[in-house]
Amino acid sequence: MPALSRQVLRLPEGGARALLQPLLRIRAKHPRSLESLVQAEVEVLDDVLTGETEEQALAHHLVSQFQRFVDFSDLPKPLKLGAREQQETPGLLTDLIGSALPTATHEVQLRLLEETSVRARLQELTGLLGHELALLEMGQKIQSQVQQEMGQHQRELGTSDETDESLRARLEHSSLPEAAVREAKLELERLESMPARAAEASVSHTYLDWVLGMPWNKRSKEHTDIDRARNILEKDHEGLGKVKLRGQQQGARGPMLLLVGSPGVDKTSLGRSVARALGRRFARMSLGGVHDEAEIRGHRRTYVGAMPGRLVQALCKAGTNNPVIQLDEIDKVGADHRGDPSSALLEVLDAEQNHAFVDHYLDVPVDLSQVIFLATANRLDTIPAPLRDRMEVLQLSGYSEEEKIQIARKHLLPKSLKASGLGRRRIEITDDALRHIVRGYTREAGLRNFARELANVGRKLARRVVEGGRGPFRIGVDDVRTYLGPEKLSTEEDVRDDFGVTSGLVAGLAWTPAGGEVMYIEATRMAGDGLRLTEQLGDVMKESAQIALSYVGAHADTWDLPADFLAGQEIHVHLPAGGVPKDGPSAGVALTTALVSLLTGVPVRGDVAMMGEVTLRGRVLPVGGVEEKVLAARRAGMTTVILPQRNERDLLELPASVRDEMTFVLVEVVDVLTSSLVADSTQRQAA
Repeated sequence: MPALSRQVLRLPEGGARALLQPLLRIRAKHPRSLESLVQAEVEVLDDVLTGETEEQALAHHLVSQFQRFVDFSDLPKPLKLGAREQQETPGLLTDLIGSALPTATHEVQLRLLEETSVRARLQELTGLLGHELALLEMGQKIQSQVQQEMGQHQRELGTSDETDESLRARLEHSSLPEAAVREAKLELERLESMPARAAEASVSHTYLDWVLGMPWNKRSKEHTDIDRARNILEKDHEGLGKVKLRGQQQGARGPMLLLVGSPGVDKTSLGRSVARALGRRFARMSLGGVHDEAEIRGHRRTYVGAMPGRLVQALCKAGTNNPVIQLDEIDKVGADHRGDPSSALLEVLDAEQNHAFVDHYLDVPVDLSQVIFLATANRLDTIPAPLRDRMEVLQLSGYSEEEKIQIARKHLLPKSLKASGLGRRRIEITDDALRHIVRGYTREAGLRNFARELANVGRKLARRVVEGGRGPFRIGVDDVRTYLGPEKLSTEEDVRDDFGVTSGLVAGLAWTPAGGEVMYIEATRMAGDGLRLTEQLGDVMKESAQIALSYVGAHADTWDLPADFLAGQEIHVHLPAGGVPKDGPSAGVALTTALVSLLTGVPVRGDVAMMGEVTLRGRVLPVGGVEEKVLAARRAGMTTVILPQRNERDLLELPASVRDEMTFVLVEVVDVLTSSLVADSTQRQAA
């Protein structure tokens, strides 16, 4: 094999050692000896490359294996860089790794030299490295187990790393509060008086570790620059203006914030951004499914497995006494025979009481007054009223289509393309394509499913690249089906086509924990008697339907209906929503309108959605969740929303683009609403 001489070292005994760099593979033919030399004809053996994608994939995998092997072994670290530089030339890569592999026998190295197929060399080296890595990892695991068993044996013999003297030294040099010092000294004296192998010794030792590890007087340096906080929140989140403004103003002595919204509206990440904007550490506690009060207040030190509560653990994890602690899923806290965690949270979230919160494990007061607490929930009605009273509620209603598109441009698309290994490729997705994904595949208040669908697009693009596609790639509306398949959500065009033609059909608006929803109401009549309601309707909605029918019957002359219009007739009201349970006080207006439309034979416009509850006197009562419901109407293509007069203030919370594009009709009495709809429909039919 022809080679370059890189280094020649003269040996003391008169010989020399040379470092050579091979250049080519050759095969000798017809060798012959001439005095002290050997001559031969040679044949140059070129590397055989198939050019398939599998070779490149094998090279990438081999580089990854070799880098791990270098980390485990004593090989020089620069070899990792050399392997990465040769990654695009598989032939040179196999020669480098084959020569550097210390465990390869002479026969293996000779076989690698004689092999001209690059793919075969890649496969053999991959198998060799895989075997060596398995042996190294097994050896490391055995060593770790031996060290762990030795440490446990030392602790049982009373020869742990930290002796009672070192604990006393740590206690004397610490800056603990007086109550904590007093309790720690008592526990240390108790520890020194008991045998080293006593079971109680480990309990005392663990307790002292927790007390000494608490950040009693360690604080983060806070940022008070409002402009800096605003820039961080604007960079991390799109929309949510009111919530971000409140986050900039949050202080330790202010009310605890409760972020309420549908899944996927970035409640958790918003808390992390608030902490970063304020210059504080961040810790998160998930309260979903917590039933034991000791999870909040800690366990009493009456058994070996006792632990502090989650609040103390969060403080120790944060390392400061003024972090931002986020209480996730506070609406899913339960209660059983072990206590009520929500009652324990009353003291935690009260700014007038939490300066002396007592954890049952530490048994000394802990100052929580410098902690900023943020809580998240999907709904308010499952949070106990006393606990809800401790917090300031901020509603996160979800994102409009424009905001989702902007978020996709700034955050979701770069993240999904990077995860798919496509960060540097030219990929363009039009706004219309993104809007089509939002409407046909992910109709939701948040972003969770939207992010999943964009990740699916990224994976499909990555597959095209692996199969030989070079790009640039452009995805329009017509290409979405290619990447995501048929639309997953019904556009409800079959229902919308009947508006303006069929009487008794109305679009109502409802609130759900997953955001607002358009609720289509159908009414028809037949021979029979009374009112029939179908679908899974709750008691409140059934009562709304009865009130609507009673109101229409009491005011039949308003719509020129005979007083006995129900004689011999049965009215059937149906809410076709796939068997989903439905309840809540906001369907009265829609139910009344559906009955009037049915009885007068006048259809209702298809671009109108409505909300509001009705009394027997015809008064329209205000409802909640206005922003979520309006955004749902907009997603469904509605242009006009009818809502109670007393909900006018809620319109100010809507995005400006939504207020500009949609028409809002405010009503106080249902007479005005139904009469105007009938008159308007009659005029349109006449025209």
